[in-house]
Amino acid sequence: MKKQEQRSSVRLMILLLAVLGICFLYLSYNTYGIWAFALELRGGKVLAFILVGIAGAFSTISFQTMTQNHFLTPNILGLDSLYVLVQTLLFFFLGGRQTLGETSLTTFLMNVLLMVGISVTLSYFLLKKSGNDLFLLLMIGMILGTFFNSISTFLQVVMDPNEYDLLQGRLFASFGNVDSQYLLIAGLLIAGLVFFLWIKSYLLDVLHLGNNQAKNLGINVPRFQLVLLFVISGLVGLSTALVGPVTFLGFIVANVSYQWMNTYRHRELFIAGSLLAIFLLVFAQFLIEQVFKLNTTLSIVIEFVGGLYFVGKIVSERKQRR
Repeated sequence: MKKQEQRSSVRLMILLLAVLGICFLYLSYNTYGIWAFALELRGGKVLAFILVGIAGAFSTISFQTMTQNHFLTPNILGLDSLYVLVQTLLFFFLGGRQTLGETSLTTFLMNVLLMVGISVTLSYFLLKKSGNDLFLLLMIGMILGTFFNSISTFLQVVMDPNEYDLLQGRLFASFGNVDSQYLLIAGLLIAGLVFFLWIKSYLLDVLHLGNNQAKNLGINVPRFQLVLLFVISGLVGLSTALVGPVTFLGFIVANVSYQWMNTYRHRELFIAGSLLAIFLLVFAQFLIEQVFKLNTTLSIVIEFVGGLYFVGKIVSERKQRR
């Protein structure tokens, strides 16, 4: 047991050093001695990477423990589609230029509250109607995601082409245009939700054994699942409202954390997943800015790598079961 703890500490320390190294490289490379300007320009992006990485790691690991499936992510509840629908409705009814001009902290919080409110309300009523059948809820979430996408597509087809062009820029994940006024409030909200998952990590360790075992050990599983859905929806809603949809990030870091740490203890998985997410985001952004000269975007790189990793994991799991 002591050797396992020492091994985990060493692996976490390696990840921490890797994160500090890549952050220093990103902040200092090609600054031409203009440190203040570089820190102001790149520092906000690094803060956004940290917030999105922590939110993605905590929400995905908790969601996969709740569903006991390492292939699922919170986006299966249709939160990405809901974000696209909310943005499309705003652009359709208010107009793109007016919506972009009125972007403020109030608009940001309204986006978060709307996404979290709708997803939690749907989850609550659907869980009650389905007798707490979690997999029926996930299936309904997938159908709702398709429904939201259909409405968004219909509105985008009849939209003014100029408004549609502005909308497309809003629907892709972007770390370059994060408003600093959002970082403080988003950071406080994410810290509160992450702290909750941290102090309840011992319940997640037990839930990892299975629902029946968790019930036998005295956990009110339906109530705990509902609270988890609320917290996970909040983290995904904040992350998406801050930078846009980043579908595969949580899937990559959660599964690599399981393999790297080789433990069921969620506190260690949370730390490892967060550090991995921050490292991947900063490293990918460094490559995009310094190697590819901004000819591609971070979201495209994440979706491409995540898609390949997803297919590779499915093939690997299939071979192991034969």
